[in-house]
Amino acid sequence: MEDQEMQLKVKRVTDKFTESMYVLANEPSVALYRLQEHVRRSLPQLAQHKTDMQSWEEQSQGAIYSVEYACSAVKSMTNSILYFKSIEALLRQTIHLKDQMSASQGRRKRPADPGSQKDGRERQSSGLC
Repeated sequence: MEDQEMQLKVKRVTDKFTESMYVLANEPSVALYRLQEHVRRSLPQLAQHKTDMQSWEEQSQGAIYSVEYACSAVKSMTNSILYFKSIEALLRQTIHLKDQMSASQGRRKRPADPGSQKDGRERQSSGLC
């Protein structure tokens, strides 16, 4: 009986030892298989995500360029205040000269008799001034 018990215990120990050795020997293979399986499943999604990100990056770069261009245009407009002031001064001067011309034309016109107005119209139509 002792021999049978001893053989049974030895067999259990050797079986456990063999199983442990088998698991240890195959564990890296199983891990690599699982890793490969994961890569096969997730790689297409990752590749699509990468192309999406590249597209978004290009769109973002375009938007950034547009914003920077707009900012530089606004900054250059703030520098143009001198030109606008010059234009305003010229416009004021022109309005003043127009007012002076209108006033001087108003002084030149004198009340005339109806006959003289007719003569003036005849001169204009004939080309004589």
